[in-house]
Amino acid sequence: MTRRREFNVFSLSFLDIMSCGFGAVILIFVIINHGSVAANQAANLDLITTAAELQRQLQEEQQLLLDLQKNTHQLADQTTSAAQLSELLAQSIIELETRLQDATGSDERQVILIEKLKSELAALEQATTSKQPEMTVDDDPGASLRSISGDGYRQYLTGLNIGGKRILILIDASASMLHQSIVNAIRLSLAPEEQKKLAPKWRRAVSTVEWITANLPPDAEFSLVAFNTALIPLVEDNVWIATSDKPAVDSALDNLSALVPTGGTAMFPPFELINQLSPRPDNIFLIVDGLPTQGENPSNRTVISSPDRAKLFNAAVMQLPATIPINIILFPMEGDPLATPSYWILAQRTGGSFISPSKDWP
Repeated sequence: MTRRREFNVFSLSFLDIMSCGFGAVILIFVIINHGSVAANQAANLDLITTAAELQRQLQEEQQLLLDLQKNTHQLADQTTSAAQLSELLAQSIIELETRLQDATGSDERQVILIEKLKSELAALEQATTSKQPEMTVDDDPGASLRSISGDGYRQYLTGLNIGGKRILILIDASASMLHQSIVNAIRLSLAPEEQKKLAPKWRRAVSTVEWITANLPPDAEFSLVAFNTALIPLVEDNVWIATSDKPAVDSALDNLSALVPTGGTAMFPPFELINQLSPRPDNIFLIVDGLPTQGENPSNRTVISSPDRAKLFNAAVMQLPATIPINIILFPMEGDPLATPSYWILAQRTGGSFISPSKDWP
């Protein structure tokens, strides 16, 4: 009898087929995984590049923000300064309007006063005409080196010592010399240069220098220097010139007349000049209107208190030699109450004189 062959599912052929199938699956998985890794690496590189670009843009935006903040602060400072100037100008306008109203309200009184002055002037002219034959003309200028024109024949007892062998004249040429009022000084500082030169306060200062030079000893030497926050030499090379050298004197005074007051005031430069001149002066005239607003080093402050100005002045005075007389001619500025006592003490300590002249002097 024939023996039946048993059927075995897990025969050798079946196992071979299964092994090949598993191998194919593993191979396919390896190939697919390798492609995923390559794709991920490419995606990561793109992300890194994008992140770097975003970081660069962020830095640029941060720098732009810093620049905008800086500009904002600058604009805020400028706005504050403009607001202060606007306030001062508004006050000036109110003051002028008030004066205009007062002047308008007093027109009738002014007409009466003008008629009265005309009558007095006519009487004086008649008296002058009747006395003229008895007067003699004296062409001798006396001791004066220069003739000074002015109203009438005023002579004031000043107490100023005009003597000395070498006389230094220092004149403040800052913007405050345009007017005794802060508001009007600011207003005039914005005016054209020709109008600044004609400011009454500045013309008085220039006339004071002319008066001093006209009364200097004929055998003396002098130098003329203007200053604001720096020195403004009006005599070439800051040399001493003889008072008898009329062309040199006229040139120095012409340079002064052409000068336009501007800027702040610092006392360090002119006081340092006194020590630098060789030979040193033996008499000094200081024409000024207040305490300094700047110290030895420049400052950007737009407002300074009166005590702080006094401290700057005292620091500058420490440079002065105690043996040279300093004669102070002060044209007072409003809002500077410590100027008068400070300059008076300086004049007394150095053996000089101190005057605060009237509006019609010299």
